[in-house]
Amino acid sequence: MKLAANVSMLFNELPLLERFGAAKSAGFDAVEIQFPYVETVADIKQQLTDNDLQCVLINVPAGDLMEGGEGLASVPGKEAEFAAALVECLSYATSLGVKQVNVLSGRCFNPDNHAEYLATFKRNLVTAAKMFEPLGVTVTFEAINTFDMPGFVIHSVEQMLDVIASSDCDNIKMQFDVYHMARMVLQSENSSTCIINTINRYATQIGHIQFADAPGRGEPGTGILDFVSIFAAIEASDYNGWVAAEYKPSKYTENTLDWRHLLTA
Repeated sequence: MKLAANVSMLFNELPLLERFGAAKSAGFDAVEIQFPYVETVADIKQQLTDNDLQCVLINVPAGDLMEGGEGLASVPGKEAEFAAALVECLSYATSLGVKQVNVLSGRCFNPDNHAEYLATFKRNLVTAAKMFEPLGVTVTFEAINTFDMPGFVIHSVEQMLDVIASSDCDNIKMQFDVYHMARMVLQSENSSTCIINTINRYATQIGHIQFADAPGRGEPGTGILDFVSIFAAIEASDYNGWVAAEYKPSKYTENTLDWRHLLTA
């Protein structure tokens, strides 16, 4: 299994630019960055080069989403802002050699407007896919649980499949986040089984996988998910992309990496 470290969340004891070296020292050969735009592309590229790391995924800028707003990608009337965000992402992705960019659909605070927001997101996602296709870049999008982000426009596998089916773009894939999807079915005693069944069934439509335990979003072993079975299912599936650790470390990050022995369990 090809493992990557999300340096926006892991090694957060250190400033962002120092986390690349920490990830390499911990045994990772690849990283992902949620929003790299807080640093210059030259500084990030230098860290990747110095530490012989590959950057496998970044997010398209999402406006005010992380501050509690609706974001950009689904909001009617913000198409020009989203287009500008794509241009900024394109600059970073090209310079850093990133082959996958993730579009966050954002929130819709008024349920009566959900259909309009979803339609806007579908159009914007196709715009992104067509922009990145000549570069061989896959555009992913993810479902995020509505407990952590109420009103998130895309919050289920079924919605992601609908978006893919309506797009007619070969370079649009699901970003499958184990934590977010488990959080949506946590009431079920079979939440791990739900995760495994989805991976088995839709592996070829998944462009990227991220994981954390549930319900607390900590490292594997801090929640209820069966990561021995989940990791085994990923390895046995037709999925051949990266699998990124994107969790909130419960302690110093180096001391939360014991989950890697589960890969050979």
